[in-house]
Amino acid sequence: QVQLVESGGGLVQAGGSLRLSCAASGRTFSSYIMGWFRQAPGKEREFVAAISRDGSRTAYADSVKGRFTISRDNAKSTVYLQMNSLKPEDTANYYCAANRDARTGVTNDYAKLYDYWGQGTQVTVSS
Repeated sequence: QVQLVESGGGLVQAGGSLRLSCAASGRTFSSYIMGWFRQAPGKEREFVAAISRDGSRTAYADSVKGRFTISRDNAKSTVYLQMNSLKPEDTANYYCAANRDARTGVTNDYAKLYDYWGQGTQVTVSS
């Protein structure tokens, strides 16, 4: 069982930056691929970014590539999402998720494969 708690959301002007954090409970954090997803009102949940168990590989949605950076600190059981050059269309509730996977160097952008989810943190970007 893994519990995930996101933090760092808030209100920011377009062009600004935010850093989201997701702290995981338990001692097996390095066993999980970690991902960030987001959901805007009236829209389906969408993939944002993912990072492999050892941090060697990352993946991004085209809409955030070059602006967002995912990273992890396995010693702190925490995954981060640095968001720069924010746009109003980035407004959404952001969720982190954990996918238990025996393979290293692998990411996953398919939400249904993730085993655990946080409660989300709201990001609002004003124009």
